[in-house]
Amino acid sequence: MSGSQNYINHVALVLDASSSMSHLSRKVIEVADQQIAYLARRSGELDQETRVTVYVFADTVECVIYDKDVLRMPSLKQLYRPGGMTALLAATLKSQRELAQTAQLYGDHSFLTFVLTDGQENASHRCPDAPARDPRELVEAVAGMIETQQDNWTLAVLVPDQMGKREAMRCGFPKDNIAVWDATSTQGLEEAGQVIRAATEKFMVGRSQGIRGSRAVFSTGAEAVNKDTIKAAGLAPADPSQYQLIKVTRDTAIREWVVESGHTYRTGGAFYQLSKSEKIQARKQIAVLEKATDRVYTGPEARTLLGLPDAEVRVKPDHNDDFTIFVQSTSVNRKLVADTRLLLML
Repeated sequence: MSGSQNYINHVALVLDASSSMSHLSRKVIEVADQQIAYLARRSGELDQETRVTVYVFADTVECVIYDKDVLRMPSLKQLYRPGGMTALLAATLKSQRELAQTAQLYGDHSFLTFVLTDGQENASHRCPDAPARDPRELVEAVAGMIETQQDNWTLAVLVPDQMGKREAMRCGFPKDNIAVWDATSTQGLEEAGQVIRAATEKFMVGRSQGIRGSRAVFSTGAEAVNKDTIKAAGLAPADPSQYQLIKVTRDTAIREWVVESGHTYRTGGAFYQLSKSEKIQARKQIAVLEKATDRVYTGPEARTLLGLPDAEVRVKPDHNDDFTIFVQSTSVNRKLVADTRLLLML
């Protein structure tokens, strides 16, 4: 095997361990451990080497695991202890600068980092790991670092609200690498874990197709779904005689609309247009429609294109001028939304 075919992933979790995370500490450990188990399984299935780094941050930033083989990872049980403030910028800088010192010899190396925080930056100016004391200089340092990262670096952040999203954008995070999570509950953290898993799936499958990094890990928009990514995922168009597109003119149940349109309803044969954020189960098929041609792409590769893991995960439709996502319905009562379309497989 030549060096270029040897895919080596360096995946980092940069976890907020400030006092406000205390009520979620057990769930943080569970979600992180699940993510590591998932990485181990997919690394084997895709024949990719994966090495994991974990940072925790509060008043200071600590690397608790560095570039360790995913198959030999311990649980984070003894390593995650919340308490203190939120040195978010210092943690982002330290993690990326230290990982940049990792050897990248003999192989196709790629770096994927997820920063998870439940609050606003408030401690980096006092943190010994920060390169500056002025908050504005810290923001500029993060933005400058992100701007100059090579194409094999992907840096993503999960923030608790829209204010956190604005701050992350001000720090230079690509908007489609920023996700908002519900930091008030274990359910919210569970869903954040699903989002991370979906982004990781998209990243790892993309790696095997020669994609080295992404500025749209959390997106279903044009950056993630376009002619190039469809081709890279190996999607082939369905035979036009095998499907029909039907306009939906009022809110109604899916079976009712199929029958009203003169067709027989067959469970699993009808796909609704993804029009709002919702959970998609592991067994649900996905179809992608090219708007200009009404060409439809289906098959297991369509799930891969969106980074959908083999578990239930929440997906939101992002703006895309050229493509529309459809989801298989297995319910006769699935509500169709007026002014969308229904895809019927014949």
